[in-house]
Amino acid sequence: MRRLHGMKLLAAAGVVVVALGVAACGGNDDKEPSSGDSTSAKRTIKVGLAYDIGGRGDKSFNDAAAAGLDKVAKDLDVDKKELEAAPNETENDKYTRLKLLCQGGYNPIIAVGFAYAGNDPANGPLAKAAKDCPNSHFAIIDDSSVTADNVASLVFAEEQGSFLVGAAAALKSKTATVGFIGGCEVPLIKKFEAGYVAGAKAVNPDITVLVNYLSTPADKCSGFNDAAKGETSTGGLIDAGADVVYQAAGGSGTGVFKAVKAKGKLAIGVDSDQYNTVSDDLKEVIITSMLKRVDVAVYDFVTDEANGTFTNGVTTFDLKAEGVGYSTSGGKVDDIKSKLDEYQQKIIDGEITVPTEPATS
Repeated sequence: MRRLHGMKLLAAAGVVVVALGVAACGGNDDKEPSSGDSTSAKRTIKVGLAYDIGGRGDKSFNDAAAAGLDKVAKDLDVDKKELEAAPNETENDKYTRLKLLCQGGYNPIIAVGFAYAGNDPANGPLAKAAKDCPNSHFAIIDDSSVTADNVASLVFAEEQGSFLVGAAAALKSKTATVGFIGGCEVPLIKKFEAGYVAGAKAVNPDITVLVNYLSTPADKCSGFNDAAKGETSTGGLIDAGADVVYQAAGGSGTGVFKAVKAKGKLAIGVDSDQYNTVSDDLKEVIITSMLKRVDVAVYDFVTDEANGTFTNGVTTFDLKAEGVGYSTSGGKVDDIKSKLDEYQQKIIDGEITVPTEPATS
């Protein structure tokens, strides 16, 4: 696994800390990605960022990437260019976006989201752009299927962080029924589901986990940006008995939180510490968030590039590498934190192996 350069945490995140002599906690330690070194600060680096659907402002996945870019732009001399994705766009649109960044002299270029791999990773948007721009370095977040000398894959152990929030859901549930909302029924989001179910059942083997997906690839994964559908779908899970709902649905998560608030239940956020990103009226329903350190992945990748270091292939950000975790903002999991930390350490030590695919019924 590639070295995680400058692995520090943003203040808002409250992610699990297991290294550098700090006690494992998944809590509120105010840490940030490091500032790099004086050598990198002397060089202007042109960074291109191509967002997934929802873009900057989704208060979730894209915003985590944006936070990493904003941090590195403060620490280094960065000329940045951000391009948004559009709903229902084609793979050629994604390829064109990457190619525009390359032609504009941006290097490195970061593709935010598995959609940039395309249906055929060998000939999809990223593979074509990497071939057309052999002297440019690319990174793709959440995909490891595109292989090229100038492509780095930044992936995460989402199932491990989801296990922890699944355990939190079970410990907080009063109905022994919890819910999961996925933005799109794809293998990546299935990892979230698998970990969540495993964590809930580690606490209570008899718990019921209700699952609903908002879209499929045939819908171009529109469920990541459909708050109304997220609200309706969540209402259905709550009506079926769920009193804690975990959302892995990007921009649709706001709808999930609204439904949970309307019905007096609890929610779990994803990717960012969503207690700190939602409107004040929704904070009360969020007990924790599964932290996925896209910010750190972006920061480290750009910093390494500024230092003249590029490593292609796969880098995995897991619990041990502080790449995933859970938040404690709001104090709603303070009473169960010791139990969550116990599960966390067992995963790190290999005593618990978290599944990456849901169990077949």
